[in-house]
Amino acid sequence: MKTIDTGGISYIDLIPYGTEEWYYGISYEHGDLYEAEELFKEGRVIEGRNLCLIHYPDGKVYRPVPKQPGVYPAEPVYYDGSIYILNVDFNQDIIHIMKFDCAERTIEVVEELPLSCVKDCYNLHLDIAPLTLTRQCVGSNEFEIVWPERIQLEMGDHDSFFLRNGDKLYFSRWHEEGEGADYKYWDETVVRNLKGDITEIIPGDIRIMPNGEMWHIK
Repeated sequence: MKTIDTGGISYIDLIPYGTEEWYYGISYEHGDLYEAEELFKEGRVIEGRNLCLIHYPDGKVYRPVPKQPGVYPAEPVYYDGSIYILNVDFNQDIIHIMKFDCAERTIEVVEELPLSCVKDCYNLHLDIAPLTLTRQCVGSNEFEIVWPERIQLEMGDHDSFFLRNGDKLYFSRWHEEGEGADYKYWDETVVRNLKGDITEIIPGDIRIMPNGEMWHIK
């Protein structure tokens, strides 16, 4: 049995999208990114967050973003041979997009944005591809791309964004009808262009596999 010292993080998961070698563990001292933001605005002390990357199969642990008061990283994503981390510094009102080079094992800031560029951090996270910072607004169907473009569009009532592939935006949509023995639930995938127009509706779900391949589950 191999022992992996994550610093007390008891759960790890494969980093999306497209790697079979890298896992991550993350702590939730103050909840998710949005909850930490709310606590910070209330004047509460944000102690930071533990984030570790674990390489398979050797089990070596990397801590590219040290835990710092008032600084809160989000779950990482894999893209084009590197791991990208969204890291919000509430003290300085700055959003950093950071790149961990999987070959060199180095970390660098690739983009710095003012925190004021978003209304709040609700559902703020990195997606692919290309690498994209997105946000889904609370209390409305508004979806926005924050970076590298600035785009806003309206989703359907039961839509949730999960993937970008070039000029295509993929949203999962759920449906339900009936009650009791007649109850039915099903999913479909809604594809929109960057203008927000629906270009395709696909029955079922789309998943990105560890090798980067897109699988249609229907």
